[in-house]
Amino acid sequence: MTQSESVAVSNARMEVTRRHIRTLARYERLLEISRAMNSTLDIDTLLTQIVTAASELTNTAAASILLLDKRNGTLRFEASIDLTGVNLSSIDVPLDNSIAGWVVRHGEPLLIADVSTEPMFFSKVDEQSAFQTRNLLAVPMRAHNKVVGCLEALNKMHDQPFTDEDVNTMSTLAAQAAVAIENARLFQQSDLISEMVHELRTPLAAINATTHIVLRPEVSDEKRKQLVDTIAQETKRLTRMTTDFLDLARLESGRTRLTHDLIDLAPILTSAADTVAHQGKERHITIAVEINPPELPQVVGDGEKLKQVILNLLTNAVKYNRDNGTVTLRAELHDRLIEIAVQDTGMGISPENLPHLFEKFFRVADSEGYTQGTGLGLAIAKRIIEGHGGSVRVESELGVGTAFIFTIPTPQEDVGLGG
Repeated sequence: MTQSESVAVSNARMEVTRRHIRTLARYERLLEISRAMNSTLDIDTLLTQIVTAASELTNTAAASILLLDKRNGTLRFEASIDLTGVNLSSIDVPLDNSIAGWVVRHGEPLLIADVSTEPMFFSKVDEQSAFQTRNLLAVPMRAHNKVVGCLEALNKMHDQPFTDEDVNTMSTLAAQAAVAIENARLFQQSDLISEMVHELRTPLAAINATTHIVLRPEVSDEKRKQLVDTIAQETKRLTRMTTDFLDLARLESGRTRLTHDLIDLAPILTSAADTVAHQGKERHITIAVEINPPELPQVVGDGEKLKQVILNLLTNAVKYNRDNGTVTLRAELHDRLIEIAVQDTGMGISPENLPHLFEKFFRVADSEGYTQGTGLGLAIAKRIIEGHGGSVRVESELGVGTAFIFTIPTPQEDVGLGG
């Protein structure tokens, strides 16, 4: 063997050794990620962990999760990430004539070295974003022998090609991720149902007890009328509670789809204020609307759901306000965010209650010590705002009032999503 041949053999052996070391390190990292996923039951946190891991393990610029929506037979982007952070989207990808759709239908990985030559590439996603997909690797996400979605890695860094090792790693990650997502959803649903059943017992018990009393012959007509009113009130409370429960369950499971239309917030704000104004007239509560600048930029979102949030906050502001008080609905532009605040002049909320306001079924007692509402309105509002890429917070001072403040981003460049 010549010296050059000997060097070539030595280099080849060293490359094999390095490849084995890289593979071992990758699977050790995959094991760490798997442990983290299996200990996470919050679905949003879990989705972020998965796309972050996919991008890291394949050394790609972006990664996405698309889950199957059985109701309309499409795939929906649940999460995506690139080097700048996370972006959630509700872009529909058809099962036909898309790479992700092919992967889900056939249950097999698909590696596309150049999407510009691939007829199945769903170009609408790139057209709606600033991201330009060059190449991608898509693998099926299978749970309990059923394909539930697709995990994608996009744009290999430094123009390197995808490898068989990438395919194997992504396939392993996708299988573990699918099971983790299913477990998180089952836990979330069972937890919510358990809470709901517990909450239903109170009005049901009140109705049951009142029914027995109202049938007693010694009860006066006046008292009987009061008892019937109590039954009617508790029945209405049950109806509101079940409606809110279904809204929240759909939001948490992803079955409620937020539309992504270009909308003007100003008409929504003034319409919501007009709707609630009559609720405060009897107690002489004034609702003021302040919009700065008057011509706010449009936002991308679901106008009906945003109005639902504003109506909920305005109704609460009237309900917990003082007589002759004021509710101010304010919208202001701050850089790329529109900040909307609902400020009341009520009794305020105690510091110990503030951290729990957005928890499911949490209710603050009113001035007479009674709780009102279903305890789900603020949890629903938080989900809707976060679904728009915004955030919500509360500021309150006892004896002064409370302000609920949320933000909605104005349109800007989206991250890569693939398809």
